Amino acid sequence: MKKILVTGIAGFIGSNLGEYLRKNDYTVVGIDNFNDYYSPTLKKYYAKKLEELGVKIYHRDLNEMTQLDNDIDFIIHCAAQPGISATTSFASYVSNNINATQNLLHFAKQLPQLQLFVYISTSSVYGATATGPETSELKPTSHYGVTKLCAEKLAMSYYYENQLPVCAMRLFSVYGERERPEKLYPLLIKSIYEKRPFTLFEGSEKHSRSFSYVGDITNGLLRAIQNPQLCIGEIFNLGSDQEVTTAQGIKTIEEITGKKIEIIHVPKRTGDQKRTSANIDKIKTVLNYQPKTTLKQGLQAQVDWYLRDMHNKIKYES
Repeated sequence: MKKILVTGIAGFIGSNLGEYLRKNDYTVVGIDNFNDYYSPTLKKYYAKKLEELGVKIYHRDLNEMTQLDNDIDFIIHCAAQPGISATTSFASYVSNNINATQNLLHFAKQLPQLQLFVYISTSSVYGATATGPETSELKPTSHYGVTKLCAEKLAMSYYYENQLPVCAMRLFSVYGERERPEKLYPLLIKSIYEKRPFTLFEGSEKHSRSFSYVGDITNGLLRAIQNPQLCIGEIFNLGSDQEVTTAQGIKTIEEITGKKIEIIHVPKRTGDQKRTSANIDKIKTVLNYQPKTTLKQGLQAQVDWYLRDMHNKIKYES
């Protein structure tokens, strides 16, 4: 049975991925530092669920990691300092996105049976507008985008220089169960059920996104694991080819819940993407990837999860 290391396994994408891989009969080990960027209580809750499925989780910081299991076949590197919050220091982005990736790559070089190192990148590397193929000019506008691009380049350099079997997946606006509490849809859902106003950055209702359901993303990552030779040295956009505005997303949540959202507008923030529209022609062709979940289906699953697992049951914020 193949063994997969998932970093950031107690987070949103990492925990969904760990669960999905276990259900597809892979041995999964994970690493997470359980930091307080958002509620460690949530992360420990997700970690416990994974451990019940047989996932072994190491509570460690990648910056301090020196050794782990050496019989690892695949690494999927989800761990990162996310977001574009002005309260997050640039040093945190450098430490958790660049330095941690360097340390993990150094570890990966020592693995005798490694078949593929999947670096989880982001559409933020493209900048304010992300609509083209993987060969598009890269113009990140945030500390997050800049440091994720640096780490992506670092990871690919290990392929160019050392023939480490590396690929990069640039993810587009992932949403779904366990999404980080400060993101759009968790905040909307929470505001509705706690009967509180929702604050919206000025002008952002016109922003458009390729909102990508986490179940489609985990399926795309599994396809990479199943076809490592097709991925080595490659960069793929991974997301949904549906594009909707923030206003349409809000309307969809209102339709699902049958409730009206009270919105308070606040000044816009810097570094936000204006438009993302995932060009996924390459991954469709190479890996036969096809996202299947509509926005309404994905948001229905997210609302159901919130009511089942979160609402009035567990602390949902720091």
